[in-house]
Amino acid sequence: MNAGVSIVTVSGLHKKYASGFVALKGIDLEIRRGEILALLGPNGAGKTTLINIICGIVMPSAGRVIADGHDIQKDFRKARTAIGLVPQELSTDAFESVLSTVRFSRGLFGKPPSSAHLEKTLKALSLWDKRDAKIMTLSGGMKRRVLIAKALSHEPSILFLDEPTAGVDVELRHDMWTMVRGLRESGVTIILTTHYIEEAQEMADRIGVINKGELLLLEDKDQLMRKLGKREVVVELTAPIQQVPAALEKFSLALGGEGRRLTFSAQDRAPIGELLAAIAAADLEIVDVRTRESSLEDIFVSLVKESR
Repeated sequence: MNAGVSIVTVSGLHKKYASGFVALKGIDLEIRRGEILALLGPNGAGKTTLINIICGIVMPSAGRVIADGHDIQKDFRKARTAIGLVPQELSTDAFESVLSTVRFSRGLFGKPPSSAHLEKTLKALSLWDKRDAKIMTLSGGMKRRVLIAKALSHEPSILFLDEPTAGVDVELRHDMWTMVRGLRESGVTIILTTHYIEEAQEMADRIGVINKGELLLLEDKDQLMRKLGKREVVVELTAPIQQVPAALEKFSLALGGEGRRLTFSAQDRAPIGELLAAIAAADLEIVDVRTRESSLEDIFVSLVKESR
């Protein structure tokens, strides 16, 4: 990945609908060429509106979008040709065959016929054996694959996946993520929204969190986990206590579990050995000790709560 080289630049993006609802509030966003960027946010946060504006489907109230060097409003056709979009909705041509639908999508972008590319795409999505099947006969998961094939038909350099694994079973989901990794390795920039936060944690290079139309943060995933992640040490005691002994106050322990649980918020160089020795010196008998590291979901939930 060419770190620092932007393929999409969003500047001062604002969207207010006729009803008065403000969907986006001054979004600034740089998407790096060749990365996987995960956009997280609760329903109604503005994720889909943002994607639709970048893809030229919705007009912004203010702001500018540059996609692969082209202004999405001033040079729509060239900008849109660089973009593939997999929408949330399973809107497909029900009476058409898989192959004809994907072939037609390629033609819409003015690309010359390429049986080799279509075959490669359908095989990568395990759709080649279904190429002559009518879409109306396919399962929901297979229809989702057809949407991805359509989005890839014109060989875009930027791929938006809006909740791509919604309603897809675990096996198909894993197949899709294998495909996404392969696309990234081939140089395609991927922006996804997902409700499966563990997938974002596994797949993404960077994480963006959106709530109420505002971009709360945009961070490299590993830096985000180090900066906002927490590690806790939980000590279970044999007998309950009424309060934390004075000798342990410097550790800022939380007492819970009906007086049988002490929780310590640890840092990278936390004095855990010192803590356990102090607990023993206070004549408290330990039954169990376990550690817990916060997940991306924990961080996401706390950020959204803080923004309310």
